Amino acid sequence: MTTWRYRGFRASDGRRVVGRIEADSLKQARERLVGQHIFAERVEPLAEERGAAARWRRGGERAGVYRELAALLGAGLPMTSALDSLVESAEWTAMAPALAGVRDRIREGAGPAEAFEATGVTPLEVSLLRAGQRAGEMAAVFTKLADLLDEEATIRDRVRSALLYPAIVSSVALLIAAGVFVLLLPAFARMFEESRVTLPPLTRLVMAVGRAASAAMGPALLAGAALVWAIARCCARSPRCRAALERWMRGLPVVGPAREALIGLRFARTLALLLRGGIPMIEALELAAAACGSVDVASAMPSQVERVRHGGRLHEAIRNIEPLRRMLAAWIEAGEQSGDLPAMLDIAAARCQQVWNRRLTRGLALIEPALILLLGVLVFLLALAILQPILALHRQLT
Repeated sequence: MTTWRYRGFRASDGRRVVGRIEADSLKQARERLVGQHIFAERVEPLAEERGAAARWRRGGERAGVYRELAALLGAGLPMTSALDSLVESAEWTAMAPALAGVRDRIREGAGPAEAFEATGVTPLEVSLLRAGQRAGEMAAVFTKLADLLDEEATIRDRVRSALLYPAIVSSVALLIAAGVFVLLLPAFARMFEESRVTLPPLTRLVMAVGRAASAAMGPALLAGAALVWAIARCCARSPRCRAALERWMRGLPVVGPAREALIGLRFARTLALLLRGGIPMIEALELAAAACGSVDVASAMPSQVERVRHGGRLHEAIRNIEPLRRMLAAWIEAGEQSGDLPAMLDIAAARCQQVWNRRLTRGLALIEPALILLLGVLVFLLALAILQPILALHRQLT
């Protein structure tokens, strides 16, 4: 049965009405509306409502939905009843179309992982939902998903807050520099030419750079935007492109170690959760590799899974996977020796979390002084380029 959203008029008084109705088909939905004395102007599946997908993909709001689902499932409600409560809740009106689609797919026989996957959630969420589905621990998985999404939202907020001040300062500095290059320096150049003052090399260089920048600013911005769009489109379509971009990022001084810690954090947490839920090691490795958000890990894992399947040690397989070996191999070896691998994976995840937080904090702390230094050098060069010919003119007049 599908949930339909309708717009129409009430037969009794002609008032416009908007609401939802459940039916197996569009024809049945219209027949039920006629039975309720409503003339339908428009009837469409609730899950296909315009803008519903964009609202659903906001991670912060999904975290709230997952948390409430965990509470309802923990209280003993079936999945469809829990989704019914959220669809009818006034708090989640914006998310109701996506939730109604999930509920309808589950009613038709799909599992929770498949039902949520159709809404466009991330591979990490799908993998954890499949793990919870297999282990029968959906409430725990929804709680874990909510925690992960809240943590990612906190990280994004930290990055945005840290970049807000540098972005404002950079914008103001660029505007001032543009004004100096376009208006001030040409006026000074005309004045100095009329006074027959030989311009110093620095002033001529700054003026040449200003003329080139003002002429090439528009094409450069368009070319940069086109390049970013092309890279994003290539990465969206080609795993090979995403792998190349990931390897390039891994080689960056601050970004590389931070991303490596994040990949290790996701892999260790997911693998520990899967193993505690009773998922076999081989399947758990495949799901954890898909959930960590790394193309390199996902592409390298199948060959290492075969090694483990034929009796190889897990820590030796992890040592052959570049993004994981530095952060996790030693902890996994200790877990194999102690016989409590999930506990050691939790410790490894906590260690990766500390490294991630430290790298992120250090990287954000470096942005502001680097920006101030760059702006200071720019202001110094502009001031020197203007003052040198003024001093030369003063000496000529005296």
